[in-house]
Amino acid sequence: MSALRMHAASAADDGLRLDVMLSERGLYPSRSAAAKACAEGAVLVNGQAAGKNATVRQGDAVVYPAYEQVEPGPLRGEPIPLDIRYEDDEMLVLSKQVGLVCHPSEDHREGTLVNALLHHCGPEHLCNVQGERDRMGIVHRLDMDTSGLMLAAKTDEAGEDLMNQIRERSVDRHYLALVHGVIAHDTGMVDAPIARSARDRKRMAVRDVDSARDAVTTFTVLERFEAERFDDGYTLVDCKLFTGRTHQIRVHMEYVRHPLVGEPVYTACMPKRPEANLGLGRQFLHSYRLGFTHPRTQQHLQLADSLPADLRAALDRLQQRSRGRTAEGERAFALMAASPTPCVEGEALGLA
Repeated sequence: MSALRMHAASAADDGLRLDVMLSERGLYPSRSAAAKACAEGAVLVNGQAAGKNATVRQGDAVVYPAYEQVEPGPLRGEPIPLDIRYEDDEMLVLSKQVGLVCHPSEDHREGTLVNALLHHCGPEHLCNVQGERDRMGIVHRLDMDTSGLMLAAKTDEAGEDLMNQIRERSVDRHYLALVHGVIAHDTGMVDAPIARSARDRKRMAVRDVDSARDAVTTFTVLERFEAERFDDGYTLVDCKLFTGRTHQIRVHMEYVRHPLVGEPVYTACMPKRPEANLGLGRQFLHSYRLGFTHPRTQQHLQLADSLPADLRAALDRLQQRSRGRTAEGERAFALMAASPTPCVEGEALGLA
């Protein structure tokens, strides 16, 4: 049985949800772990069992069972399907499916991309440059419900090289995003630092604090769609990452008051009617272009990926409202219609 501990709520805790407070103060490793303890009736506030939604007030006495870290067993390979677009002895490029978490966490012990890579490559053929076995093969990440192209490395040398390219901003990463509202200008840049939200540890936010890290996103309009009664219209944009902060595009597009369609978290300025999300159950965000220098051959490879069925269906619902594609939009759709085979120096994809 876990030992009971007590936390006296301070002014900084006042107004926070109970599960948020427990995780923010480091009393539990995640909000989900705190919520589970609350659901089991194990957390008391002023002597009474409290649910995760209870509001904490300054001076409250919060009694909770100490969190006992369960040591995870060894990672094992799992036969999870992978849509591999390029592979050799050093690395691979895959199109990640929706719902696949990149590596194990408190909430996802198995069923991750790392488990899939272990099954496909074997542990002896995956890099471990991050020094943690649960990150094997991983050099960058996509959010669980963001789909599309991403890199993975088999050797430590390839992993180091690819991570250096990402740090030096020489990996060309482009995402398709459908956002709420009609963006007037054809191009734009968001240069705004990102840090963890002060209110919710699972959210990121544009903040002017010491812990914030620089974050730069540019966007190019590909297609605009007229507004109707229950929405503000839509804009399909190509977002290019110059940095790789957690939830960067999602945070930046909310910051400029054009949140992603289907976005479950960053919803400021989003239309209230659920129909405005066009039937999507996740954010409209797809990594559709990826360019990088091969770690061994030094050839520049570029790949393009077409939209998955759910995002394609959302766009199809808007076609009668299209104002027409921009020149960049025509180019982007031509790239997606091209062969997924990687191209050297961008010749076949027209990306040079």
